Amino acid sequence: MKNNKNSLTGLLFSLPSILILSIFYIYPLIKTFIYSFSFTNDKGKIVEFAGIENYIELFTDTSFYESLFSTFKFSFITVIFSLIISFFLAIICNEKLKGIPFFRVIFSSSMGVSVSASSSIVLFLFHPSVGMINEILSFFGVLPINWFTDSTYAIWVIAIATIWMNIGFGFLVLTAGLQNISQEIDESCEIDGIGYFTKLYKVTIPLLSPSIFYLLITTTLKSFQSFGQVDMLTGGGPSNSTNFLVYSIYKTAFTNYRFDYASTQGLILLSIITVIMLFKFRLERKVHYQ
Repeated sequence: MKNNKNSLTGLLFSLPSILILSIFYIYPLIKTFIYSFSFTNDKGKIVEFAGIENYIELFTDTSFYESLFSTFKFSFITVIFSLIISFFLAIICNEKLKGIPFFRVIFSSSMGVSVSASSSIVLFLFHPSVGMINEILSFFGVLPINWFTDSTYAIWVIAIATIWMNIGFGFLVLTAGLQNISQEIDESCEIDGIGYFTKLYKVTIPLLSPSIFYLLITTTLKSFQSFGQVDMLTGGGPSNSTNFLVYSIYKTAFTNYRFDYASTQGLILLSIITVIMLFKFRLERKVHYQ
């Protein structure tokens, strides 16, 4: 009787979380799955069973593969550079130097910058006619670059905005990881005469691997979910070079009103992310937990 009462109490405490999970995650996922096997009208009502026709259309659509390639390219750029820059800044701020607390505040401040604010700043910096970047380039005799209408540069502009937003969080996580490394380890390395870069490669990075692994997972997820900066800066162009899968799903559903095809894209994106996460979690065996 007492166990049943405890179970009921636990269920009541869990009920709000279960309701939120069911309404905002489980129900939309089930509805998306049903839509992907149906034909819908422009109001999102199911009009006919489609079978696998939406999937056949998707896998024979060249624009889907263009979006997929752009998404992977963008994710690779943002994840790699976000980790490298965050790690570099965290290493610098872990040194015992004057003014370090001030720089810690500066480096972590990008956490408070919204997607719209960062995109607006990047928009002004890279504006083709009045932007600061083109002004600097013209000083060195370089012709102005149309950053947002050139498919070679557009993805890099969005990546810069995304990397800037990621740096603050990555910096804090890695700084916390560095400060958790025992001081005795550093002293032992100094006594043994181990050089700075040798210690960094063979001691610091392995001990910091849990934080790096966590950032690898979270940054990858955020890169695949990038939407606001794409919408504000390029709108998926030029020539679909920045039409990442998430943005493609949005345009398909709310511009072309093809909710069935958008649901199919969404499930494929979910499958891709799941496979990537499973692969990365296999790397966890190489993470050195203290």
